Amino acid sequence: MSESTIDPSPSAPPDIGSAAGASGAGASKAALFRVRWNRSKYLFLLFLPALIYYLMFKYVPMFGILISFKDYNPFQGVWDSPWVGLKHYTLFFESPDSMKLVKNTIVLGAYKILFGFPAPVILALLLNEVRIALVKRVVQTISYLPHFISNVVVVGMMALFLSPTGGIVNQAIGWFGHDSINFMQNENYFRSLYILSEIWQHIGWETIIYLAALSAIDPLLYEAATVDGASRWHQLRHVTLPGIVPAIVTLLILNVGHVLDIGFEKVLLMQNPSIYSTADVLSTYVYRTGIQAMNYSYGTAIDLFASLVNLFFIFTANWISRRVSGTSLW
Repeated sequence: MSESTIDPSPSAPPDIGSAAGASGAGASKAALFRVRWNRSKYLFLLFLPALIYYLMFKYVPMFGILISFKDYNPFQGVWDSPWVGLKHYTLFFESPDSMKLVKNTIVLGAYKILFGFPAPVILALLLNEVRIALVKRVVQTISYLPHFISNVVVVGMMALFLSPTGGIVNQAIGWFGHDSINFMQNENYFRSLYILSEIWQHIGWETIIYLAALSAIDPLLYEAATVDGASRWHQLRHVTLPGIVPAIVTLLILNVGHVLDIGFEKVLLMQNPSIYSTADVLSTYVYRTGIQAMNYSYGTAIDLFASLVNLFFIFTANWISRRVSGTSLW
């Protein structure tokens, strides 16, 4: 064999340094993961039930949105049901009831934010000014107890108190020489009754979050404000409110994201055909058409539309909050 055909130089050895570096990086990441797991494993275990809940009841059911694009037949199943594209969405938007349903839902959600959202903030600020601990605890306990009353009982109480034949409210109206009012059958009173009952039922429970935020404010800020001659009102404006603004903004964004997600149970219990013009919202319409009438694809299409609108609202509110106040969810 000729000398020219022989390659005397040995093959280049592998890059030991780079291989060791990659191996070391992988080992360091694994070690870092083990350290974090050992440090937080009990927190992960506490989080596990919530993760399983959301996976099973929130994410896995998302598979069902496929039937909004099909003429779903329970006997054929999801995959074998014929595709119809946007047929059910078109049917809803061409329906004469669609705009009324969207309007009723948005108006009720806007009223809930406009009147219901500030209520626990105001109550928390008032409780924060109470200096007698016993009074503060009693008021807080009484205010959040209605949260544990079911919607069925709350609506039953409303029907009893507002009854035109023996309700205490109509008795008081009669004492002033006025005729009885059938509140539950009058479309003009539905929204007011719904919002007032929501405030009464949940104001105390939602106050807990703001009281926790208030307790995190540094007491030295109040002492410094007092030394500077600030009154209680000025301390409220310049110390207390700025201290809970992040909590207020976060909860406001979350509430805006549920504008079309009005509480189904209470609305359904309160409504009747005589007040559908103001009481019929998307969730109750989906229940009647999708569940009771077994038009599952049509109901799913409406529900998916409402979810997408809620998603748009929450992204918009988050963007505006980040631009205006610098506080946002992400």
